[in-house]
Amino acid sequence: MRTVHGLEALAVVDDLIALYADVFTGPPWNEGPEDVADFRRRLHEDAARPGFRAVLTADGFATGWPTELPLPDVQAYQEIVDHLGPERVVELLDGVFEVNELAVRASARRRGVGRRLLDEVVGDAPRAWLVTSRDAPDAVAFYRRAGWREIAPAPAYHGDLIVFRTAATQPA
Repeated sequence: MRTVHGLEALAVVDDLIALYADVFTGPPWNEGPEDVADFRRRLHEDAARPGFRAVLTADGFATGWPTELPLPDVQAYQEIVDHLGPERVVELLDGVFEVNELAVRASARRRGVGRRLLDEVVGDAPRAWLVTSRDAPDAVAFYRRAGWREIAPAPAYHGDLIVFRTAATQPA
């Protein structure tokens, strides 16, 4: 397992892209070449974030950083704001470590790789959060088995995102 910080991640960008493509172009994500290209672009931006780190093995990787508010004005983050509501975003996410990506090759699943990657990327952060989709039941079950807890959505939210937090975080 290797951990890289900040722009050091760009030295392993090809490995991260290959792993991303292997994991996310299959079900349930079914991403295409344009999504893989977008991940490459995002990775270059994300590596410049304060506190960015990536952990990788031959079978997977995880990335994350401490959340800074306001959240970027992109669709995924705006859906998180819709999910939680603006006040709860401030209460629950400001300064909390965000696990942005977790990818494990299908051939390596159920061998502890994902849990080790998740634990390593979160490191000693006292609190952490991540988001996944209800359309990915294996991912949802994995996070629950790993002890992560779902944050209840705002009453008006009807999307498919699930926001998880480490069990040590404050109540939802």
